Amino acid sequence: MSTHDLYVRSPGAEDWEVPASGSARFSWDYDDGRDRLLALYQKGKDKQWDGQRRIDWDLEVDPKDPLGTPDEAIALYGTSYWDKMNDAERADLRQHYASWQFSQFLHGEQGAMVCAARIVESVPDLDAKFYSATQTMDEARHAEIYGRFLHEKVGMVYPINDNLQALLGDTLRDSRWDMPYLGMQVLIEGLALAAFGMIRDTTTKPLPKQILAYVMQDEARHVAFGRMALRDYYKQLTEAELREREDFVIEGCYLMRDRLKGVEVLENFGVPQAEAETFSEQSDFLKLFRRLLFSRIVPCVRDIGLWGERLQRAYVDMGVFEMGDQNLDLLMAQDEEIAEKLDAERFAAEEAERTAEVDEAIAQGKRVESET
Repeated sequence: MSTHDLYVRSPGAEDWEVPASGSARFSWDYDDGRDRLLALYQKGKDKQWDGQRRIDWDLEVDPKDPLGTPDEAIALYGTSYWDKMNDAERADLRQHYASWQFSQFLHGEQGAMVCAARIVESVPDLDAKFYSATQTMDEARHAEIYGRFLHEKVGMVYPINDNLQALLGDTLRDSRWDMPYLGMQVLIEGLALAAFGMIRDTTTKPLPKQILAYVMQDEARHVAFGRMALRDYYKQLTEAELREREDFVIEGCYLMRDRLKGVEVLENFGVPQAEAETFSEQSDFLKLFRRLLFSRIVPCVRDIGLWGERLQRAYVDMGVFEMGDQNLDLLMAQDEEIAEKLDAERFAAEEAERTAEVDEAIAQGKRVESET
C-alpha cells in the first residue's frame, strides 16, 4: 500500500525541495586524523546492523494500542471530550497519537539522513567525512524501520509537523558547514533521543521497545560525533560568530518546544485549535514530557561551548536550565547498555527455546526406540 493512502491528511506536494547552498569540500589529506573521531568511525562500522533481522517483526501489535502507554499521557484525558468518548473512540485516539509520534520520528530520520549526507559533502576534515558516511547509513536504516512500523503495525501516517519542517529547512539552507551538525546532531538528534528514551522506558509493548532501544544505540554515537566536531571548531570562533550559533539554538529550541503538543491529532477529533493548545499546555504528563525532551540538548549545547547569557536566559524561560548539569556520557552509556541487555535477553530466550525443542526431539526419539 502506498504511504499516501495511509496519511490522515495530505502532506501536500509529492516532494519537499530545499534549495542547497554552500560548497562541497574535498580533502587531499589522507593522514589518520583525530584518534577520537576515527575510533568513533570504527565503532560506527562495527555496530552496523540489519533492521530486517535484528528486530522481531513477527511480534503482534494492536494498532489501537501500539505503545500501551497510560491514558494520562493523552492530552484529552480528564477533559469533557475524553468523558464523552466511548472505548472505540479512545482506542482510535491512541492509534492517532502513536502514529503522530512515530511519523515525526520517521520524517526526522529522513532529515537526519539528508543532513548526514550534507556533512559528508561540506565538512573539511576527512575523518569527519568517514564517520558521517556511516551515520548516513544508520539514518537510512532508522527511516526504513520507522516506515515499516507505521505501514505494517500502525496503519496510519501523519505529515511532518510544521515546526520540525521549519527547523530542518533552516538547518539545510545555511551555507556554513557546521550548521547541519548544530541543527541535526545537537538539536534534532538530542530531542529525538529524549523522546525515544521516554517511550522506550514506558511502553509495555516489546516491538516498539526493541525498535527504540536499537535506534538509540546508534543515536548515542551520532550525538558524540557532533559534540567532538563542534567542541573543537567552536573554540576557534569569535564572540560574534558564537552569538549567531546561540541565536540559532534559541530559535530552534523554542520551535521544538512548540512542536511537541500533538495539536493536529486533537484537531482530527473535533477539538478546536485553541482548546487543543490549552489541553496540551495544561497536561501534567506532557509538561514533564516537554521538560525531559531537553535533557540531552541542554548539556550538549553547554559542552560544545555555546553558553552565553542570552542562551542561559532562554533555558531559564523554558524551565530547563538545570538540565545543563546532566551527565551526557552516562546517559549515552545507559542507552548502549539497554540495547545490549535487550539483545542478551532475547537471544538467551531463543536459545533456551531451541534447547527445549532439541531435548524434546531426543526424548521422543528414545520413546520411539523403546517402543520398537
